Amino acid sequence: MGWGTTEPGTGRTRLTWPNDEWNRAAALCAGQLPVAWLVWWFAEVAGSDDYGRGHSGSFGMAVVLLAAPLVLPFLGVLHATAQIMPAATLARLRLRPSGGPEWVRHLVMSVLAGTAWSAAGAVLWEWPFTATLPWFAGLGVLPVLGLARLRGRGVGPWGVWLRSAGASVALLAVVGVSGSVLVGDYEPPALSAGQLAGEWRGRDGAVLVLRAGGRAESAGLPATRADGGAGDFTVCDGTGTWSVGRDGLAYAPERDGVLVRLDGGCGQETYWTIGGSERDPELFVLFGDPDSGDLRILTRT
Repeated sequence: MGWGTTEPGTGRTRLTWPNDEWNRAAALCAGQLPVAWLVWWFAEVAGSDDYGRGHSGSFGMAVVLLAAPLVLPFLGVLHATAQIMPAATLARLRLRPSGGPEWVRHLVMSVLAGTAWSAAGAVLWEWPFTATLPWFAGLGVLPVLGLARLRGRGVGPWGVWLRSAGASVALLAVVGVSGSVLVGDYEPPALSAGQLAGEWRGRDGAVLVLRAGGRAESAGLPATRADGGAGDFTVCDGTGTWSVGRDGLAYAPERDGVLVRLDGGCGQETYWTIGGSERDPELFVLFGDPDSGDLRILTRT
């Protein structure tokens, strides 16, 4: 691997992180990040419900691409320092007696290092371990394979960054075209009155119970203000009625929803639009301006 320096007078080799290997690792890490981000974007954002706000994904993508040249070098160095280089050191220290290609040992240690970071995220920040593990472990694969391929080749410190950038642009084009073809437009689920009946809850503690036959019960449920007071909505407890319909609100045209009318004069009738998916349906309402208004979401319990 070409790592290590020989200490004068002792003949012992001390493991170090050579600048050329570190630079190559950082360039490879930085080059793969835009592609990984685009894959995530297609998986999580593209084709998802925009809750009537207009899809802001294209704007967000433009911001990321413009900021990429400024932040990618820093992120590449950070990733190389946190995962790729320590994994290489561990591969030499721990698995050297086992033999075999050094890049294989490096790859194994990189996956283990990614697993450790995923576990740390689950413990410290409550990130879902099973969701982050493929990303943390997988992001070390290409840099390790790239280092093995570049080793022994006369690629200068700037040349590796140019090659990494060129490969990144090519992969972005392939992933972008493929994702655009595979990911379709979002379609809200078609739910009958029977499927809508049940208990719905919001993260803020709001509860909406839709009874069969059209009766509704609410607790802490946001509703359109009826008194013209300050704010876009009021919070109501009580009972009322509900029905399935299509109001055609400006922020959710031609989408079915649940029209809730509460008794007792607390709030006006409020239209809860159907969103989410067939497996995980949602009811949502957007109070105020479509771009910056207060979005409230209820999910089935």
